[in-house]
Amino acid sequence: SCNIWLNILHLRKASSLLIVTSITKLKPKDSGEKMQLNFKGKVAMVAASSKGLGFGIAQELAREGAKLSIGSRSKDGIESAAKKLREKTQADVLSSILDASNNQSIQDWTKRTTDHFGGVDLLVVNAGGPPPGKFMDFTDENWQAAFDMNLMSAVRMIRQVIPSMESRGGGSILTVTSSSVKEPIDVLILSNVMRSGVTSLVKSLSLQLAPKNIRVNNLMPGRIDTDRVRSIDENQAKAVGISVEERKAQSQATIPLQRYGTIEDFGKMGAFLLSDAASYVTGSSIAVDGGSIKTVW
Repeated sequence: SCNIWLNILHLRKASSLLIVTSITKLKPKDSGEKMQLNFKGKVAMVAASSKGLGFGIAQELAREGAKLSIGSRSKDGIESAAKKLREKTQADVLSSILDASNNQSIQDWTKRTTDHFGGVDLLVVNAGGPPPGKFMDFTDENWQAAFDMNLMSAVRMIRQVIPSMESRGGGSILTVTSSSVKEPIDVLILSNVMRSGVTSLVKSLSLQLAPKNIRVNNLMPGRIDTDRVRSIDENQAKAVGISVEERKAQSQATIPLQRYGTIEDFGKMGAFLLSDAASYVTGSSIAVDGGSIKTVW
């Protein structure tokens, strides 16, 4: 009987060893390498980047070694932004006048970038938001202007950079929309509609461009402390007869993290999604909103 028990124990040890060995083989191998964003030598085009969300992303890309082509409607604004980026990061920065609602302007910006840097690896699609208001406040002209600025700008910018990305073996595209694509904001109906279209475009393109090693993702800002959000706070405060500070306090109280985000908060997430560290992420819409969005999906 003693020999029987010894045989049973040996069998249990052998079985345990077999199970452990099998589990070990199934686990992904950990390379032990530190996460790298890998922007050295990469060329990034960042639209609407003289300030705010676009500048926040451009700043993080520059800090991580990317070469930048930044664009904005304001000549003084974009040249000032380029100077700040060079001084802060020593990055190679090309500045251009860009009207995101104009196809020729987008083509000129892309050509200037490829002539200067030789190609494009990264693109940030960004544009100013349409005016706030209710449905009956807007004419067909208002709707057309929002369509050109916020939806067609994405179509045109992405169409321009795909050939260069293909020739360089791949790339990464990031669109900037709004948390309103998940939960519409009552006074931003133009933005709600157009940015939802961009989000659908991102998902569709992520499938079409994946075989070309081009990733496409979307970043959804919530309340980030920018001129745009400050303007919305001012309009809402005026509408109900309270101070801007009171309106901001009310808004912050609805955010789980109890504050507005910074352009650095936003820029860091943007840089991650554009980077090789996110190489298995495409077709995703990521919220940077302090937990404000209530929906699960």
